Amino acid sequence: MNVPVIGITLDSEDPGGYSNMPWYALRQNYADVVVESGGLPLALPHEPDQVAAYVEKLDGLVVTGGAFDVDPAMFGATTRHDTVVTKDRRTLFEKNITEAMLAADKPVLGICGGQQLLHVILGGTLIQHIPDEVENALAHEQPNPRTEAGHSVNVINGTFLHRIVGTDTLAVNSAHHQAAKEVSSNITVNAVAEDGVIEGIEDNRYRFCLGVQWHPEYLISEGDRRIIDAFIKASAQ
Repeated sequence: MNVPVIGITLDSEDPGGYSNMPWYALRQNYADVVVESGGLPLALPHEPDQVAAYVEKLDGLVVTGGAFDVDPAMFGATTRHDTVVTKDRRTLFEKNITEAMLAADKPVLGICGGQQLLHVILGGTLIQHIPDEVENALAHEQPNPRTEAGHSVNVINGTFLHRIVGTDTLAVNSAHHQAAKEVSSNITVNAVAEDGVIEGIEDNRYRFCLGVQWHPEYLISEGDRRIIDAFIKASAQ
């Protein structure tokens, strides 16, 4: 198998903490799982004007999560919840590179916030704050460590995700206050939590276009490993 080059989007932070200048950040396990599954990780600074050059060099893209939100204006919302925090340059870059990778039919895996951005790119909308919109919602911002499960999801039979993980139920970690809401005709929902919150999406117009609301890079289940393996395999083809 060829060693595919996998772009991984970075988070960005204002001055303070690590540096008194603006800085990028990436949890190590995003890169670790790419290497373990046979890929070469490449961290992606937020350079919207360099998207075409990035796409030429990349075989696959991981759009990562973070403690911020998609601007509600991107999906046509006329109100903005008080909890919404945006990172506009990061989102612009991730939107542009995701659209370009899909246009080139190169594999895209959206994780947590990356899944939410992918959902919007594919024509969907978002729940801006789960506790305000979902009755009897689960603790989607789980209090226990991310290395443990917070709840389970039902994987929908017949979907691309189901073929990958080979199971009807997955235990997942959970670290989000927003979620996919309305779906477009392009989107297939492939996983749902017990409270009805959408946990996974795919677009079968592409050979690999998958978003999951949890963090498979923690490898808390065999299904998580299979997701990363399938993504790297598709990127190597």
